[in-house]
Amino acid sequence: MSLKKTIANYFDDEKGNAKGEAFLEYFISVLILINVLAIILESYQSIYTKYKFVFTFIELFSIIIFSTEYIIRIWVSDLIYPKLSPTKARLKYIFSFMGIVDLASILPFYLPFIVSLDLRIIRLLRLFRLLRVLKLNRNFKSLAVIRSVIVKTKNEILVSAILVFILLIIASTLMFYIENKAQPEAFENIGQALWWAVATLTTVGYGDIYPITGLGKIMSAVIALLGIGFVALPTGIISSAYIEEIRSLKKSQQCFCPHCNKEIIE
Repeated sequence: MSLKKTIANYFDDEKGNAKGEAFLEYFISVLILINVLAIILESYQSIYTKYKFVFTFIELFSIIIFSTEYIIRIWVSDLIYPKLSPTKARLKYIFSFMGIVDLASILPFYLPFIVSLDLRIIRLLRLFRLLRVLKLNRNFKSLAVIRSVIVKTKNEILVSAILVFILLIIASTLMFYIENKAQPEAFENIGQALWWAVATLTTVGYGDIYPITGLGKIMSAVIALLGIGFVALPTGIISSAYIEEIRSLKKSQQCFCPHCNKEIIE
C-alpha cells in the first residue's frame, strides 16, 4: 500500500484505519478543546498577561497541526472521492461544510500577514478561532446523528419557526396598541414590544418590560400559555426524530451471524 493511500485511510471519515483514525480523532478533539479553553482564559487579562507565552505556544502549535491537516485532506481528496477527477475531488472537500470550517479555523492567523488590517479587524478575526469547535462534528459520530436529524426535520422545524414568528409579530403589535398610552416609555414602538413578546413567548419573562393594563395582562397570560406549546414544537419534533434515528442505527448494527439468523428464522 502506498504512503498516500495509508495516509488517506487515516483521514477518510467514512472508512478509515480503526486504530490510527481513532488516535487522530482523539488528538484533534483534545487540541480543539484546549483551544476553546485558551480562548476563554485569554479573556482574563491577569491570566493572559501572566501566561502569554503559553497561549502563544498553543496558538502556534494548533495552527501548525490544523494547517497540516487541511493540506493533507486536500492532498488525499482524490483517494477519498475516487469517482471524481483529482481537481473535482479537491474542490468538493474545499467547498464542503467541514472544508470551510477547516479553512476558517486557520485563516484568521494568516490574513494579517497577507493583507494590512486594522487592529479592530484583527481582534474580530480572532473570534473565528471559535469555529474550531465545529471540527468536533467530524470526530464525534453522535454529532453527525444530530446533524442528520436536523436535516431530516428541517421542513417541520421551518414551519414551526414561521408559526412562532407570526405569533411574535401579532403579539407585539397588539401589545403595542394596548400598552402604548399607559406606558409609552416601555412600549414606545413595536420593536420594544417585540422584545417583550420574545421574553414572554419563551416563558423567560425578564420583567424589564411588562403590561400594567388589565387587557395587557390578559394578553400577556395568553401569549405565555401559547409559548409553552409553540416554542416546544421544534423540541418535540427533534426529540422524536432523534429517537427514531437512534433506533434505526441500532437496527443497522444488529448481529447478522448464522446463529442469530437461525434464531430469527425459527
